[in-house]
Amino acid sequence: MRIVIATVGRPRALAGAIREYEARAARYWPIEVREVREVSARSFDAEAVREREGERLLESAKPGALVVACDAEGTLMRSSEFAEWLQRERERATRDVVFVIGGAYGLSSSVRSRARMQLAFARWTLPHELARLVLAEQLYRAGTIVRGEPYQK
Repeated sequence: MRIVIATVGRPRALAGAIREYEARAARYWPIEVREVREVSARSFDAEAVREREGERLLESAKPGALVVACDAEGTLMRSSEFAEWLQRERERATRDVVFVIGGAYGLSSSVRSRARMQLAFARWTLPHELARLVLAEQLYRAGTIVRGEPYQK
């Protein structure tokens, strides 16, 4: 199993923290990050932006991959529950797990329909850069939980 983080845009303000937690998480899980280009809202309406970015994001998911849409309407999990779920997916080892983080206008209907699961980090809408940081930190935390290691701050 490989974890793929498919996200719109490159991090700016939180780039250092994102890189740090993605590197920490990579000690526990094979991680690949796929950043897709943002679509300019100057030329398209919000729905068209979501659809175009959604097409790019879904290209990151190989056939058979478990697509997880990161969305405020999704399932909330405690860190320990997330770690257990991720470990079960690792034990299956038959497919990649692709976490999809939408851009400024959110996720397209095509991404939502392809996703087998929707995962919420909070009931709030988070900027996509912050959502990526939260996901990276939780992947790192899940690794420490699975191995029974203390969480390094």
